Amino acid sequence: MLSLENVESYYGDSHILHGVSLTVRKGEVVCLLGRNGAGKTTTMLTVMGYLHPRRGTIRLQGRDIGRLPPNAVARLGVGFVPQERGIFASLSVRENLTVFARGGRNGYWTLQRIFELFPILKARERNLGSQLSGGEQQMLSIARALMLNPALLLLDEPSEGLAPMIVKEIIDVLKRLKGAGLAILLVEQNLRVARAVADRHHVMNKGVICFTGATAELENSEAVLRNYLSV
Repeated sequence: MLSLENVESYYGDSHILHGVSLTVRKGEVVCLLGRNGAGKTTTMLTVMGYLHPRRGTIRLQGRDIGRLPPNAVARLGVGFVPQERGIFASLSVRENLTVFARGGRNGYWTLQRIFELFPILKARERNLGSQLSGGEQQMLSIARALMLNPALLLLDEPSEGLAPMIVKEIIDVLKRLKGAGLAILLVEQNLRVARAVADRHHVMNKGVICFTGATAELENSEAVLRNYLSV
């Protein structure tokens, strides 16, 4: 589905990603872990086309997308849930969901299916984005990305700042999306979320992937947990 090979990214003259390589397969959740500034969000922005790699390749279903702009990447089937959520405060929940809806993948994600996945959004469909709680805004951001009917979903810290009960709901949603065959690249600092949903973990530090492994391997690596994740 998604493949990064030796990707090098910069902000101006600042070298941020140093040879990042990873893959995400259909129906798989791959998690990027690491402290603030490790390069996780930069990896997401590079995949989405907000940054272009100076070296290395990014392929989506075999196609090189490394030089494409964000709108072209999205049209190829990539949904992006940014850390800041990015919902439209002056639009209703329903309008947020329909304004950029696209019927890819046979139009699987419809308003009806979204409201089944997120019942709270059905109850709030006439509310403005600015009238939602933080957890509701996060659900709306995920739902809006799904309305693009993507084959790959990028989520940047979806549990950040949310109450434990809302985090549990986010975990349940991610499990259902994974079960439906959606490929997911997830950035997280919450190990509870990462352990619950991810098939593989990549721990990043200073723009380099310093550990790759399954959940059990991560939990058994005390040095990685201590040195890079402050556990």
